[in-house]
Parts: sequence; C-alpha cells; structure tokens
Amino acid sequence: MNELHRELVNVPPVKLTVENVSKTFHVRRQTVRALENVSLTVQEGEFVCLVGPSGCGKTTLLNIIAGLEQPDSGRVLADGVPVTGPGRDRMVMFQESALFPWLDVLGNVMFGLKLKPNLRHAERREVAKFYLQLVGLEKFVDANIHELSGGMKQRVALARSLAPNPSVLLMDEPFGALDALTREQLYGDIQRIWEKRRKTIVFVTHNVREAACLGDRVMLFSPRPGRIREEFRVELPRPRDINSVELAKHTAEITRALKQHLSSAAEVAE
Repeated sequence: MNELHRELVNVPPVKLTVENVSKTFHVRRQTVRALENVSLTVQEGEFVCLVGPSGCGKTTLLNIIAGLEQPDSGRVLADGVPVTGPGRDRMVMFQESALFPWLDVLGNVMFGLKLKPNLRHAERREVAKFYLQLVGLEKFVDANIHELSGGMKQRVALARSLAPNPSVLLMDEPFGALDALTREQLYGDIQRIWEKRRKTIVFVTHNVREAACLGDRVMLFSPRPGRIREEFRVELPRPRDINSVELAKHTAEITRALKQHLSSAAEVAE
C-alpha cells in the first residue's frame, strides 16, 4: 500500500517491519532454532500482542526489534530504517521491574531521562512527575523502592519506560509475576495510558486472555521454531474488562487455535 493510498483510507503509517527474520542459538552442543522466517508489520499507534507457548521465540523477536540481538537472516526496520542496535526510539519493559534500590521513585524515573541530555535537572523532575501522575503514583514520588508493592514497582517501571517518550514500547511479560487482582488493575492502567499517549506497543505474553484484553491484534506463535501461524483482530471497545463475555469469546477462539498448533507440532515430533 503506497503512502497516498494510506492517506486516502486513513491507515496509520507502518512503524515496524519485520522481514523474514530467523535466529538460531548454539547452547551446550545443541542447536536451537528459535525463529524461522518471521515477518510482521506494526502500524504507528498499534497495540500488538505476541502470544504462544514458552520457548517459541517471542522474547527473542522482541530483543531483535529492540536491537539487543541480531538476526541470523532477515531484518527489522523502524520507520523504514534498519535496526542495527538499541535506540532511543525503542524502550523495553521487562518482567522484572529492574529498579535501582538506592534511588527513590522519582529518582528511578528521572534516571531514564538521562537519555535526553538536553533536558535540565528541573525539566527532568517535571517530566518524571508527569509520568508518575499518569500511572497513579504522584503521591509516592519520595517513596523508597522497598516500600512498594509488586504492582507499584511495575508502575514505576512503566513510567520510567514512557518518560523518554519513545515511539515504540516493547513489553516482555511485564505482569507475569503479579497476582491476578494486581494484573487486572494494571490492564486498566495500560489501556488508559495507551489511549492517552497512543504509543506503538509490542507486548509479549503466554497468557491468551491477557493478549485478547490488551491487543488490537494478537499474533499466534507456533512451538519452536517460532513462526507466526495466525493473526487475530480484537475489535472490542476500550477499556476492556478481562472478565467480560465478549472477551471470553475471543480468548476461546485463540486458545482453540493454539491447542491445534500444539497438537500438530506434537504429532510431527513423534
């Protein structure tokens, strides 16, 4: 689709392009084929979830998009420019909050703003406070990290990831270690923030219901070697309730497809 046609049909420009990416790891005399000919396009402002069983290459693909790893073949483009390493335009939020215990909440978010050396100290403070307010932690700017719950730590990590204003946010199972109630609260938070800021988000999870709750599209990965087997569009209004009947229908459809691919992979392995 050319740019003129995109404008006429009001389609956002392509933010990320993954072209035929493959990746193999050599571990303890074993060869592990993590990804095989994976292709994907993500439009600007889109929320895309990568879902599949553990070990199917979802995190490997996220790391390649982030520039933390290089593919054996294929390439990734960000705004049409080949990704050759980490960049300020792409921020990663991991499952562990990875906060600095010697800094308070405000200091942790300000630390992320060192990526913007043109900002003065006072400006960094104001930006950090804005994003802490966005994640509902404006009353905890002076709190120590050890005083926070797991969910609050992830909110700080989210604020730190958003503060440098990256154009792409890459999230690797950021809620996986949290209890169910805290996860539900954060599902609401991330949807609210996404609607306000319209960041391009690529979100890795093995939780099908979570993927259906958050994503505009859900990309279903097959077992190793990782390939995108199916794409599911979730066209439900936001904010979405993870316990809603409508969402359960999408979850059931994706889960059925996942089970079929797992079964097919098991038959081939026998």
